[in-house]
Amino acid sequence: MNWKPVKTFVICAACSVALMGGAMAQQQKDKPAEKDKGSESKTKEEKALMPPAVAGKVILGIEVIEADLVATGWRASKLIGLTVHNEFDEKIGKIEDVITTPKGDLSVAVIEVGTFLGLAKHRVAIPIRQFERLAPKAILPGATKTALKNMPKFEYGAYVPAP
Repeated sequence: MNWKPVKTFVICAACSVALMGGAMAQQQKDKPAEKDKGSESKTKEEKALMPPAVAGKVILGIEVIEADLVATGWRASKLIGLTVHNEFDEKIGKIEDVITTPKGDLSVAVIEVGTFLGLAKHRVAIPIRQFERLAPKAILPGATKTALKNMPKFEYGAYVPAP
């Protein structure tokens, strides 16, 4: 018996089965999900109450233009611990924390000034907009260690949830 036609048939069948899996996966991907069919019957009010989907450039409270600006902004985790210098490159303190108001309209840096081994901490709050530069080195023009020590001490307040 000649096995060549049988081998050819088996190879063709195996290739067909292998390609069929990809075609079936493509068909399932193209079909709308069963859950989505029920969402067409939802009212406009229900759709308005639903949170937006989370994705790369979906508007989530900020517009796409703003999202690009935020992506190039400063992360609080990178600012905390930065040494603060004045315009004469004198070390005047260290950023200990970054705080925003509940509405997000003002951010302040809590700067730890003139401590020795972490004892007798004197913290002051400086609005971020007063910094000339934050990265790679924080520059606070017109500030001196003495001036910051003479400022009122910053105390953390109790957490009050935003209305």
